[in-house]
Amino acid sequence: MQSMPEKTVSTKDIYTGKVITVKVSTVEIKDQKYSQREIVTHPGGACVVAINESKKIILVRQFRKPIENYTIELPAGKLESNEDPKNCIKRELHEETGYISHDIKFIQSFYTSPGFSTERIYIYFAKVKEKNEPNPEDDEMIDVLEVSLNEALDMIKRNEISDAKTIIGINWLKDNQNELL
Repeated sequence: MQSMPEKTVSTKDIYTGKVITVKVSTVEIKDQKYSQREIVTHPGGACVVAINESKKIILVRQFRKPIENYTIELPAGKLESNEDPKNCIKRELHEETGYISHDIKFIQSFYTSPGFSTERIYIYFAKVKEKNEPNPEDDEMIDVLEVSLNEALDMIKRNEISDAKTIIGINWLKDNQNELL
């Protein structure tokens, strides 16, 4: 096994917020040289490719302040402290869309921007049947959309869906539709 090419010498917390922590680490690299790394610590999140009985993908539309625009995304949420991603997605799917699923399958996980962030997203697949009223958090304004796989793929082509986790999930469904739909 290779040794780590960087050794952390010191770390300074710059900002601690509700969702993220920003820190600067000084690292020793080869030949006793030093460099700084800016790191955003994030607890991670989970999302779900949820399909209803009509074989429609459940999506949510919401305003995202960092990009000053609306996005269309898979239902998703931030992991709470030590939370199992599968439990997170059950909670978020119900809160955001009203749908309930008891049969959830792990697809994959990925790091969103490993060059500066620890955020890792876990993607699941679920078939949903039961539906109640959505119960989003007080600061969330969410519209629920139900679209076919072909409609979702067209939305990606037209850049109406530009969220990475959603593009990954929809393309996974496209590649696995014969076994699932």
